[in-house]
Amino acid sequence: MGFWAVHVDTMGFSIALGVLFLYFFHKAARQATADVPGGLQNFVEWIVEFVEDSVRGSFSGKNALVAPLALTIFIWIFLMNFMDLIAVDFFPELAHLVGIPYLRVVPTADPNATFGMAFGVFFLILYYSIKIKGVGGFAGELAFQPFGKLGAPVNLLLEGVNLISKPISLSLRLFGNMYAGEMIFILIAIMYSAGWVLGTFGGLLQIGWAIFHILIITLQAFIFMTLTIVYLDMAHQEHH
Repeated sequence: MGFWAVHVDTMGFSIALGVLFLYFFHKAARQATADVPGGLQNFVEWIVEFVEDSVRGSFSGKNALVAPLALTIFIWIFLMNFMDLIAVDFFPELAHLVGIPYLRVVPTADPNATFGMAFGVFFLILYYSIKIKGVGGFAGELAFQPFGKLGAPVNLLLEGVNLISKPISLSLRLFGNMYAGEMIFILIAIMYSAGWVLGTFGGLLQIGWAIFHILIITLQAFIFMTLTIVYLDMAHQEHH
């Protein structure tokens, strides 16, 4: 396989869910009306207003990219997380019928996907940090904050760790929560093979965990979006 191997499951489901997101939002935009809106338009407008309020509250600069980026991150990650609520063996069993022996359907339970999105945000942070502050300003921020010129070695260590921790915190937080959620669903499903008493108890646990997991998948998408907005806001701020 090697370092450059492509995880077909992750790529396939994440791209398919991205296309699904674009289709429904494009459809809502095409059918938008000033008269009484339909259910899809109401839902999309509510999501857009929610994201706009989040950007307005956390981003103090001016950048037309931030709000669309935040919307894409929130909806796309939510859809990928939502795959965890589908029965754990539903798609794998369908795959077995067509000769595919192994299938994982939750892209965000794969660290390759979460690190990929986090690095995308990280590159934007670096780009806007250099664009807004200049190479000298960005380097000076790393070397001279917070202890001034005399504390340059310590500043570089602290600011370097702070910078590198951004993509790591974004990716590992999302991956850890979704991977743990997937494992809990699988462990509960094993109880079905241990008799009707444990099977019934497992069914109740499955329902309870699924209801609680709705909060987790939404919260993780919101946290990733909010941190992206905050990090980009920090990249746009000039220190004097």
